[in-house]
Amino acid sequence: MLKNFWYALEFGDRVGPTPVKVTCLGQDFVLYRTGDGTAVCLSDLCVHRGGALSMGTVSGDRVVCPYHGWEYRPDGACVKIPANPPGRGVPKKARVDSYPTAERYGMVWAFLGDLPEDERPPIPHIPEHGDPAFREVHYEMEIAANYERTFENVVDAAHTPFVHGTAFGNPDKPEIPDFEIKQDDWSAEADILLSPPPPGGLWSLLARRRPRPEYVTVTNGWYLPNVVKLHVRLPFGDLILYDFNIPLSQDRTLIKILGYRNFFTGRWADGNAVKRIEKILLQDKPVVESQRPELLPFDLPDELHMRSDALQVAYRRRRARLIEEGWWVGGDDIVTGDGPRRRATVIPSPARRDNPELARAWVHKARGGGPGPSEEATP
Repeated sequence: MLKNFWYALEFGDRVGPTPVKVTCLGQDFVLYRTGDGTAVCLSDLCVHRGGALSMGTVSGDRVVCPYHGWEYRPDGACVKIPANPPGRGVPKKARVDSYPTAERYGMVWAFLGDLPEDERPPIPHIPEHGDPAFREVHYEMEIAANYERTFENVVDAAHTPFVHGTAFGNPDKPEIPDFEIKQDDWSAEADILLSPPPPGGLWSLLARRRPRPEYVTVTNGWYLPNVVKLHVRLPFGDLILYDFNIPLSQDRTLIKILGYRNFFTGRWADGNAVKRIEKILLQDKPVVESQRPELLPFDLPDELHMRSDALQVAYRRRRARLIEEGWWVGGDDIVTGDGPRRRATVIPSPARRDNPELARAWVHKARGGGPGPSEEATP
């Protein structure tokens, strides 16, 4: 799992003045909106006794812990401890991690890392969003697999004729012609020719007016850290899916999808579009969940690669460089809480970098009072 990136955590219309729990990179976060509508993202762990802030309430712009009523500002600082008698201040170390937020494409994003603002990678660009020529639908599904397996699955064109059969691919013409990749530091795309199956259902009404092409151009792409695109140019229009592969844990992924189409753009066709998206995911699900090893290998030679795997290879090479730069969620981000012994991911926030004296203020201790594994190095 990669830190120091913007992650889309939730659809914006699901975040309001009531705290909501979300999970990413193995850590729980709480989202809520302040009085002016600004989205806030905090670690969902009260520093006092580990209460879940997402079970609390919002008072003004502060989230209130349901256990002892501690109140936290959007910057993560605790400003009220109800049990304190008058005149007793709030300890400077009473705070939780606060992560920068942004809203793009109808989703709430949080920057999960501690890089300064001018060093942060960009949020991926989705040009179809807000374009009146396109109709948008949302969908989500949880998969019992690592997010990198679900991530790579979308850009893997060679599986299409076999996993999706005549619903999406053409088993009679499974060949993948060579393709070129356009890549920068944060993304890669390729136009790939695929033989289409005969259209069925509602879409066949449009297809009857046009001859079936020998190939259609499918643009597959990935955008760090966890977004993949599938753009199918059908004879009667464009279907574009953006998959957000949210890592809940090492072996669970929540896939949120923004789907765009410029045909059958009435609301009446939304249900059909969602059913088609669901069908694709349900076909992928058992195959991806059965992959071994469950986690993507770190070394390229550990799996055999073909030319048709070029997008996956490009991702793995870029990932390897980021791991070398310390962007991987590894041992320094894992701590062990007091009994019962549980592992929790601790993602550094900007406040840790800005206030070195607080960098260890809200890190758990291991059982027995000794330092946790993460206290040997500063995140």
